Amino acid sequence: MSPAVFRFAPSPNGYLHLGHALSALINFDMAGASSGQFLLRIEDIDRTRCRPRFEQAIYEDLEWLGLTWEQPVRRQSAHFDDYRAALARLDGLGLLYPSFESRGEIARMVAERDAQGGWPRDPDGAPLYPGNAHSLSVKERAARMQSGARFALRLDMKAALARVESLSFTETGAGPSGETGTLVAQPQVWGDVMLARRELPTSYHLSVVIDDAVQGVTHVVRGRDLFFATGVHRLLQALLGLREPIYHHHRLILDEQGRKLSKSTAATSLRALRKDGATPADIRSMVGLT
Repeated sequence: MSPAVFRFAPSPNGYLHLGHALSALINFDMAGASSGQFLLRIEDIDRTRCRPRFEQAIYEDLEWLGLTWEQPVRRQSAHFDDYRAALARLDGLGLLYPSFESRGEIARMVAERDAQGGWPRDPDGAPLYPGNAHSLSVKERAARMQSGARFALRLDMKAALARVESLSFTETGAGPSGETGTLVAQPQVWGDVMLARRELPTSYHLSVVIDDAVQGVTHVVRGRDLFFATGVHRLLQALLGLREPIYHHHRLILDEQGRKLSKSTAATSLRALRKDGATPADIRSMVGLT
């Protein structure tokens, strides 16, 4: 039997905090308990925010916590060709289309629809795509793309769902309401999700699915904030013929306001805690692990 494979996949756009520590430690501990492998992946497709110093800090912080991982480390920015190949397969199935609206235009369309009775949001609270790019002719799409217009490549959700049987996944952790076991995947709640942009041949949803397949990840262990994203990931796996991993969504570390710890809200970093005298054992205690 092949060993179980777990992964921790941070983005180098800031320093790791306690929320990252919890996820990394749970993955590492579960890999050890199953005599499996623990991988580290650097999710650096956002080249405007990711920095080498943050990537180096990830290695230093994880080593300080006592974690070891398989080599080599996969860096997403080195594998854009993998994502382009996946996009080409989806496009060949007739499941992609370009949308050309700017963020401002989309915001105005959403505001108009909200004024007319409301517009649906995805599980993260962002409005579903409200545009009509799907109805553009092939000739008009090609002309706009060739003219150099900025665009996003979106998954035609209705057409994609028509190609697959009912989707489910195995959850060994718990969803936001305590869901566990064999659960129904619901990718439709995301609408025509964006999978790439003109200047970037991938997105989080596409790259994470491809990376997990390429690396042979058998157990995706991550925070509950990504629970609903599993629907999109299962759909992409089914469309691309990729192996389905087991999912395990764990609790989150919250701040005093009850919000998930985030780099954007300047959550205290592991480096700062270490500078103040914290030990790896202290970090385990702070995140509720023995």
